Amino acid sequence: MFRFDPYDPAFDADPFPAYRVLRDEYPCFWSEEAGMWVLSRYDDILAALTNWKTYSSAKGNLIDEFPGRAGSTLGSSDPPRHDRLRALIQSAMTKRALDHILEPARDSIRGHLAEVRERPTFDFVADLGSKVTVDLLFYLFAMPRDQADEVRDNAVLMVQTDAQTRQKAPEHLAAFHWMADYAEKLVQDRKKNPGDDLLSNFITAEIDGEKLLDKEVQLTVTTLIMAGIESLSGFMGMFALNLADYPDARRALAADPSLIPDAMEESLRFNTSAQRFKRCIQVDTELHGQTMKAGDFVMLCYGSGNRDERMFTDPDTYDIARRPKRHLGFGGGVHSCLGAMLARVACQVVFEEFLKAIPEFTRVDQQLPWVPSSNFRSPRVLRLERS
Repeated sequence: MFRFDPYDPAFDADPFPAYRVLRDEYPCFWSEEAGMWVLSRYDDILAALTNWKTYSSAKGNLIDEFPGRAGSTLGSSDPPRHDRLRALIQSAMTKRALDHILEPARDSIRGHLAEVRERPTFDFVADLGSKVTVDLLFYLFAMPRDQADEVRDNAVLMVQTDAQTRQKAPEHLAAFHWMADYAEKLVQDRKKNPGDDLLSNFITAEIDGEKLLDKEVQLTVTTLIMAGIESLSGFMGMFALNLADYPDARRALAADPSLIPDAMEESLRFNTSAQRFKRCIQVDTELHGQTMKAGDFVMLCYGSGNRDERMFTDPDTYDIARRPKRHLGFGGGVHSCLGAMLARVACQVVFEEFLKAIPEFTRVDQQLPWVPSSNFRSPRVLRLERS
């Protein structure tokens, strides 16, 4: 009897065999362990992402949702509410050109590289990826640096799930409430002391005389900090892991940094950190001989869709010349990631500097510890050895 348990720690060590079984034999599968349907084929996932009327996000998009978040954020709402939030947030983000992040990103990675440059081994996640991510978020939001470690630690806890209870544990919920309180204090302070930063832009963003409500700003900031730290740091960690495992690709990028953008897209396809997100079925839906009832939840496995041989030739091969423009690494449809371009720009700068400073490395541990999350997949620790 086939079982699909996204909470099993062994699953994230290598989810791809199970994904293949799902795609080939159970493309619309009811998981008792997850308590929801599972879609694993690229075309089915993309169809769900583009059909929000049937596959709704309004009851939450996280597999294990936080209380009070569903329906109140960009990722957990449907049009027309979603469109209003997205337009206001997008107008705020465009006030700060992407070019503004280039030098801060370069300065950040250079500074942290100086700290690890002479070490024979280092942890890419703790020493580089997460530090750069926190630096960039603090720069964008003009956040005071005195609580940087607490912000990172709580953001990492927020994305986690207890594998035994299959839900958010008290420490994960406490981290969410801590971050929400932190964001609320930031919002109130910035209303009194506006500046030229992304948070101030959120507060002042206006379309046809309408602004974001304080609660919307607070939850947007809370979500962006959580998703920013985990998604961007996870994206970088997965890219570094791929380059450690595929030395020919790494050497090609070190020799020609202009190849980095295409290699990043292939990493997003091959080993996306955004593995699984949730929707709620609004009308009874027939798919692959199964009936998903209105009110049922469904899991969209982006990580499986990105390895679907129906869409990608030889999908289990990491090929930096592939240029997989339609991958699901940043989602799709109305909920495609709003920060995708920012992530791409930041990651490119980071790896230009990283590969210039440390072009040759291997990973120390063949068995990696993974962040225990029902949504994301990224290494908690990635020890690399200079070679």
